[in-house]
Amino acid sequence: MAQPVHIVGGGLAGSEAAWQLAERGHDVVVHEMRPIRPTPAHKTDRLAELVCSNTFKSTETTNAHGLLKAEMRLLGSVILEAADAARVPGGTALTVDRDRFSAAVHDRLTTHPRVTVLRDEVTRLPDVGVIATGPLTSDALAAAIAAALGERSLAFYDAIAPIVAGDSIDDTIAFRASRYGKETMPNESGIAEEGAYLNCPMTREQYEAFIDALLAADQASAHEFDAIPYFEGCMPIEEMARRGRDTLRFGPMKPVGLLDPRTGARSHAVVQLRMEDRNGRMWNLVGFQTRLRYPEQQRVFRTIPGLEGAEFLRFGSIHRNSYVNTPAALSPHLALRDRPTTLFAGQLTGVEGYTESSATGLLAGINLSRLLNGDEPRLPPPTTMLGALYRYLREADPRYFQPMNANFGLVDDLGEAVRDKRVKRERLAARALADLRDWVVAGDTSPARV
Repeated sequence: MAQPVHIVGGGLAGSEAAWQLAERGHDVVVHEMRPIRPTPAHKTDRLAELVCSNTFKSTETTNAHGLLKAEMRLLGSVILEAADAARVPGGTALTVDRDRFSAAVHDRLTTHPRVTVLRDEVTRLPDVGVIATGPLTSDALAAAIAAALGERSLAFYDAIAPIVAGDSIDDTIAFRASRYGKETMPNESGIAEEGAYLNCPMTREQYEAFIDALLAADQASAHEFDAIPYFEGCMPIEEMARRGRDTLRFGPMKPVGLLDPRTGARSHAVVQLRMEDRNGRMWNLVGFQTRLRYPEQQRVFRTIPGLEGAEFLRFGSIHRNSYVNTPAALSPHLALRDRPTTLFAGQLTGVEGYTESSATGLLAGINLSRLLNGDEPRLPPPTTMLGALYRYLREADPRYFQPMNANFGLVDDLGEAVRDKRVKRERLAARALADLRDWVVAGDTSPARV
């Protein structure tokens, strides 16, 4: 190779990308600023250090995270190999001894003959490489990214609202409408006829009970580096409720411009849900960014009429997280649009979670190798969890783009009605793994060929 590939960031995504490239015959330089430039989160100087939880979540393919892992195993993930070797009891979850895990990844990379690790802070984007610096990207590199993409294409805080599965919303209660009928959705003939939002109406008693539950709910504790100077655009819904019991009725839960078709009257309060995908499988609770613990979110938000049986595909959160507005700024294979060999991976691309970050690093390594070999980049089909996640990053509305985790709402539907949720997911998983095997064979993307 004429020049080495530069991987900026030695976390999960960067480590996975480096391994994939090295295994395909490329010389790789991993740039990791620790310990020269420490972060508030890391405790060691090892590659792939886990700074929060020590679990990669479920291994069952009927779980979205488990399916994504199964797909990554087919692609030869070094992160999952190390996680398996460091596994500790955790039921069906892939829970690891964090020290053994990071030591395993660190040793695999630092002893690889094609990998060099440099301890330095990168302040410019490489022409050939992968940027995978995660949520704690240094100020200097963040400035370089913003300069390359435009100032408005880089965010520094998540203010995420929960997403629920469309088929878990009770449509005998929730109704389609937009305030004053201003926004509509086209029907199958392309004629605008339905409101763009789903609306969950509340009586005074239901609203008061919801406020009581919200104020009494337990919040997740934050890291020091996660402390956020709240501003109106990312105010947690529980903080808004503390300002006064009617604050939400004059904010995200205001009922004006909406008439409940069952009563013909305006409700005391309304929770609006916005469609997250074109097929209406995922719905976002508008304005419900929160710091409540996940079980508390499920408990409190299921008191909302119409959401009593809601399936949560993504929980809400607010925390520091540098990420790119990917659908507005990057190519389909997550590269600079004018520099296809400068790729992004990990949380910086707008994915959430250890497995998702690792998966984008894996695919970044595969595609950068293809580009350097004179081939076009390839993306798995959206019937797979990895391909569906990339489709979301490519097709999400840039105006509302927020980080996303793996969930079954992302993948193409089966095209048939399956009432049993577990059976449906078993079929989705079987199709995904079969399609990914075909994709690997068709594109010869396995490192085994090297």
